[in-house]
Amino acid sequence: MKKKFSIGYFVIYLFLILWALTTLFPLIWSVMNSFKDKKMIYSNSFSLPVGEAFSLENYKNIFANYNIFSAYRNSLIISGTVAFAVIFLASMAAYIMCRYHFRLKKLLSLLLYAGMMFPIYSTIIPVLRMQAKWGIVNSPHVGLNLLSVILPQIAGNLSFAIIVLEGYIRTLPIDLEESAFLEGCSMFQTYFRIVFPLCKPSIVTVGIFSFLWSYNDLFTQMFFLRTKENWAITILLNNIASKEGVNYGALFSSVTLIVIPVLVVYLILNKYIIKGMTVGAVKG
Repeated sequence: MKKKFSIGYFVIYLFLILWALTTLFPLIWSVMNSFKDKKMIYSNSFSLPVGEAFSLENYKNIFANYNIFSAYRNSLIISGTVAFAVIFLASMAAYIMCRYHFRLKKLLSLLLYAGMMFPIYSTIIPVLRMQAKWGIVNSPHVGLNLLSVILPQIAGNLSFAIIVLEGYIRTLPIDLEESAFLEGCSMFQTYFRIVFPLCKPSIVTVGIFSFLWSYNDLFTQMFFLRTKENWAITILLNNIASKEGVNYGALFSSVTLIVIPVLVVYLILNKYIIKGMTVGAVKG
């Protein structure tokens, strides 16, 4: 059945289209200008980079003067480890919170919500002191320096991840777990064979949010990653912005290199994010 034309729907869709354009335009504009030289950007920043206006010089200079691949490697190690650890720990904690009753469970649940209220800025100094005592801050080993960022980022994501996964697990039928228990499965076997595979949409959601938050977390990385060989991609971008100044071609190309890969991954997994966030919000 075809929908009748409605002025209300027209206004809503027009507003959403305009909103999407205001969101996408800065990204498209940055990508366009990354393929122009500095003079062309100053003279006409809104023109398309075609013909003589097209240039790869900005990208050549970025790769020649900055260690992009090392920064990418460090960012992927940090963010990938954070996402994996958060998924593993949060999913098990959410399963226990949903299916088992124990003392102080309500208090623990309240603490999880309270954990989302405290920003990382309020805890960074005690965390820095604690990790300095452990010897993993300003270490000569790259791995230990990356670990000093990974640990607080895992802790910062756990409350959100547990709450999201807990809401999803509550929607799963308990009959499957009871059948597994009658077949002789232990708690861990039931979790890994039954619950974990069924939580795929919510797990992907938690993983993507944890990865992106870690990837973009300049504040924590600035505290713990001090030397160039330890820099992640966000610190490198901050360094490029401070060094290049008004060299907008270098800035646009570096932003494009950093944003586009993550944006592609986000678009591919977008349906899982929506499904993981909405399932469990409505009963029935």
